[in-house]
Amino acid sequence: MKVTVDQGLCCGAGQCVLLAPEVFDQQEEDGRVVLLDPEPGEGQAAAVREAAATCPTGAVRLVDGG
Repeated sequence: MKVTVDQGLCCGAGQCVLLAPEVFDQQEEDGRVVLLDPEPGEGQAAAVREAAATCPTGAVRLVDGG
């Protein structure tokens, strides 16, 4: 699984960070998403899929069959 983020789309809702804190973080100054792990392991797959599905702006995306 590979993950990408688009900081330009991010509104700082933080759902991704709540769901998968090992994969996502937020910038202190504006709350936008920071990708910590672009290729999370299978143990994080369900949380990352949920983060992508619940992102209100579609800033979190899965690639390679994610």
